[in-house]
Amino acid sequence: MKKTLTIPTLLLLMFSSAFLAAAPLSSAQSPDIQLKEVSSFPYCYIPHKGPLTEIGNVIQKLMFTTRSRNIFPTGPMIGVYYNSPDEVKPEDMEWEIGFPVDAAVNVHEPLKKKVWNITTVVSAVHRGAYEETGKTIAKMLEWMEIKGLVQAGPVLEKYLVNPTPDTKPEDLTSEIWIPYQKK
Repeated sequence: MKKTLTIPTLLLLMFSSAFLAAAPLSSAQSPDIQLKEVSSFPYCYIPHKGPLTEIGNVIQKLMFTTRSRNIFPTGPMIGVYYNSPDEVKPEDMEWEIGFPVDAAVNVHEPLKKKVWNITTVVSAVHRGAYEETGKTIAKMLEWMEIKGLVQAGPVLEKYLVNPTPDTKPEDLTSEIWIPYQKK
């Protein structure tokens, strides 16, 4: 019997452990971390407060609502995370799932729209299973500490590969942004 996974299930897997505590990465796995200037962009999203295990339902709601309203993404799906399971109880997690849209797009509940205005970020490309992005984030935070930088906004994950049932974990790619300021 062929194993099939739905896109919401795959997305649930990729998002659900984005902030799991992780052991330090070996040098072979170390991401290329850099300071980066990025452009601001409008995005449409569904806000959520609750455990990351609910992400599959939020993604389904986002997809159904945007399709039914003829709202189309202009870029890859993103997750914006305002806190982490290391800081708060699962039910107190605050996050958004969405995607960039044209500035002229109008949205109505349950969708919201805002502009990502943070243009200076610490950036790293994570290659591999989405469940492992927490390791890359931990490495980025270590790098920031060494460089005398502190986090100054939510973590944004941009999912550059849309998984299919046949996608191998090593073929998944996401870009992670952490806004920063000097200590």
